Amino acid sequence: MAGDATKTLSNDVLWGGGRSPFSISYGKMMMWFFLVSDALTFSGLLVAYGFVRHSTTDTWPIGEEVFRALPGLTGSYPLIYVALMTAILIFSSVTMVLAVEAGHRMDKKGVIKWMILTVVGGAFFVGSQAWEWSHFIHGGGGYMTTSDGAKYWVHNDTHDTHDPSNAPGFHLVPAKEGHYLVAADGAHHLDHDASLKLWAQRVNYVDGANMTHNEYGPPQYANFFFFITGFHGFHVFSGVVINLIVLIMAIQGVFHRRGHYEMIEKAGLYWHFVDLVWVFVFTFFYLL
Repeated sequence: MAGDATKTLSNDVLWGGGRSPFSISYGKMMMWFFLVSDALTFSGLLVAYGFVRHSTTDTWPIGEEVFRALPGLTGSYPLIYVALMTAILIFSSVTMVLAVEAGHRMDKKGVIKWMILTVVGGAFFVGSQAWEWSHFIHGGGGYMTTSDGAKYWVHNDTHDTHDPSNAPGFHLVPAKEGHYLVAADGAHHLDHDASLKLWAQRVNYVDGANMTHNEYGPPQYANFFFFITGFHGFHVFSGVVINLIVLIMAIQGVFHRRGHYEMIEKAGLYWHFVDLVWVFVFTFFYLL
């Protein structure tokens, strides 16, 4: 009977190919392969970041002390803006799910509506990340050290880092032991004359962050921040471009004529991956 059963399966069925072993299309399978490889890349970067952070003897910056600004406003708002960025990015993942669901129902108008919201959310995140980079690079005033090794955090009303002593409201705040940043505690502010006297005795002045110096902490922190968030930002920007192209194709009725909206699903896989990676990046740089 086994021989009879074998005869019922032709060679075309056994070896002809053309059938997906996972019952998914070639495009979806290749997208999954790409996402797995990309996940390994991000994992390696975050592991390297964690290793350097825990192996250095320097004090590592605290996220809520570094990222505490809102566009157009003065004052301290720890992690408020990055929390808004994260919420909008997660919401854009929800709108992508709704676009995929509308595609399953062949609802062209629904796909267009939800894809527009997805593109807008992604564009807002990319723009916000560019602003975060600008704020990180320009810094919050910087710090100076004197010949005896004392460190002072520099404050002024205009955040002028070229010559802060000439800026209105210039004053120094003694840095707490082991910290690069200190809160604006009025009890510890030096008056203007004392600040100017110490400023004249400065040995060095570090303002903002780049690949060689960093007012917030060790240079490695800035290096990893620029590379990992920049790498993720490039992914988000690419996703916005892909979603915009897919949106234009949906408006032109390309997918409706094909009889399916699988391209929306493939773009959605990439977009959900980008959102998921940001959860880990956000945790490593802003919360831990």
